[in-house]
Amino acid sequence: MTRLNHFRTVSRSAIYVDVAGQIRDVILNRSFSSGERLPPARALAQQFGVSRATIREALRHLQAQGLLAPNGRTSPIQAAGPNAAVDRFCEALTHLVQLRNVSLPDLVELRVAIETAAMTRSAVAPVAAHLDEARAALEEMERPQISPTEFHHVDIAFHAAQVAASGNQALALVMLAVKDSIRLHPDEALRARSFAAIRPRVVEEHRALLRAIERGNTRSAATLLRAHLSEFYGT
Repeated sequence: MTRLNHFRTVSRSAIYVDVAGQIRDVILNRSFSSGERLPPARALAQQFGVSRATIREALRHLQAQGLLAPNGRTSPIQAAGPNAAVDRFCEALTHLVQLRNVSLPDLVELRVAIETAAMTRSAVAPVAAHLDEARAALEEMERPQISPTEFHHVDIAFHAAQVAASGNQALALVMLAVKDSIRLHPDEALRARSFAAIRPRVVEEHRALLRAIERGNTRSAATLLRAHLSEFYGT
């Protein structure tokens, strides 16, 4: 019950919003750790001085934001891990891109900016484990039996690994969201052209990108990246 000391009674008209805000604060400042159970709804209602219906509404609100997660149908609500929040972030950006009708050239330009900034760092001091992930993705792309759908997923993994190799978590996070926003366009590109025809060129361009980073050649990597993405997406 000591966890209840984090909360105070509320008096706002939209009470569940205030309740959700307080719970959100203790999750984000890590007073509650990932996977830790919240107190029961009855105890929370007593602490906040509100009904259990208000508590349930607040918890639903936070689940929708990816901050809380049920641990089974009958288990208590618990603080969600960071991956759940990342998923919600990617989903929200994808919806915003669709609602604002953001163009493919604009998305490609954003990807170029993100990946160029990342490559500048990774070419100088790469995170070795993520470069290994990029190499593994490239090997998978070279597999003769790979399908167009598998190829697309591995292509994304390759680029995400190169961004992660920069060691900049902010760039890696935004890259995850952008690749989700742009994910329908590669399918369109592959439908418009023969997969068998474009696959060897795409694989070779990925090899060249990886070589440039391994050799610390940031200028070459940036030039290759812009040409690769612009050609692939037809922008």
